[in-house]
Amino acid sequence: MKVKRAFKYRIYPNAEQQEQLAQQFGASRFVYNYFLRRRIDQYAETEKGLSYHDTALELTELKRTDDYAWLKDANSQALQQSLRDLDRAYQNFWEKRAAFPTFRKKHGRQSFRVPQHFRLEDGRLIIPKVSPLKIVLHRPVEGEMKSVTISRTPTGKYFASILCEVETPEFEPKPDAPEIGVDLGLRDFIVTSAGERVPAPKFLRKSERRLKRLQRQLSRRKKGSKGQEKARRLVARQHEKVANQRADFHHKLSKRLTVENQAVYVESLAVKNMLANHCFAKSISDAGWGEWLRQLTYKGEWYGCRISELDRFFPSSKLHNKCGYIHDGLKPSDREWVCPGCGELVDRDHNAAMNILTFGRRAGAAQTHTLVESPIGDSLKPEAHPL
Repeated sequence: MKVKRAFKYRIYPNAEQQEQLAQQFGASRFVYNYFLRRRIDQYAETEKGLSYHDTALELTELKRTDDYAWLKDANSQALQQSLRDLDRAYQNFWEKRAAFPTFRKKHGRQSFRVPQHFRLEDGRLIIPKVSPLKIVLHRPVEGEMKSVTISRTPTGKYFASILCEVETPEFEPKPDAPEIGVDLGLRDFIVTSAGERVPAPKFLRKSERRLKRLQRQLSRRKKGSKGQEKARRLVARQHEKVANQRADFHHKLSKRLTVENQAVYVESLAVKNMLANHCFAKSISDAGWGEWLRQLTYKGEWYGCRISELDRFFPSSKLHNKCGYIHDGLKPSDREWVCPGCGELVDRDHNAAMNILTFGRRAGAAQTHTLVESPIGDSLKPEAHPL
């Protein structure tokens, strides 16, 4: 089985190379913004859009003009990739997978992608229009290299992400491994049907005090001064640390569950809709449920674990998994409740995980993302209590 994996490495450009990379970043950003404006204006005038082919032809003509001849100094393939990114953004918008494309900003993360004519040689990354870059290969590159993306973070660090096509073994079904249901929450990030609880790490919450102090310092700096730039980088470093901590937590947990189990049943969540609730929005964003579910899905394919989602309107918390009583009056703050049907004390999260496992099995989830229609009522998600 062939899969595509990205291998990300730190690169260390010198002052001259940083200027060369800045030119590449700027040219790619300009092409994206220029043709986004062209496509918007074209649709407003004619009610017909421009395709990738149309914009590619216009880009060729644009580089022949005196005003934009400087685009010839940039990697031509990187500029074409910007047009492909713009076309993909439009497709995602029309297919309702994303919002309408926005203009790229000069500040913040910058990147450009080179699809070919690059190579690694003696600890150097060689790409067109840039002198060889020092790269630290902390792990070997596997498979066939397909493209490389050069990026600069808001903290001023440079990275190269090499996309490779890797041949991986077909994982055999694991009949002896268990199946589990997983309920996501905010106090406990997950609670499984096996009784395991993984506390929510709350990385953003734990760093709020330091972020507040750093952002206060930034607001007091003179605009455009070196002190302001220094304070801005300190804020960016703290946000980067939180993002790295969260990503590390997501990757380790998702891999462990997919390696140890033959099937994982979860509840599909409309995270974007739940963020409209101001009581839970910050905690939901801090938890990163959507990204974790995405990682769980593709790692399930890698490691031979079936990942199935139940419909989010399935009443996993309200339905008692033993006697079948449905508690319609259950509130998000009720972490335990006494079942009026059988008198048993019910742990809300573990009960939900057991229901997810039961109905996931009942669906006979033979394919990834099998949906189980809700038998009754609306979902009580977000499941967590106010923090």
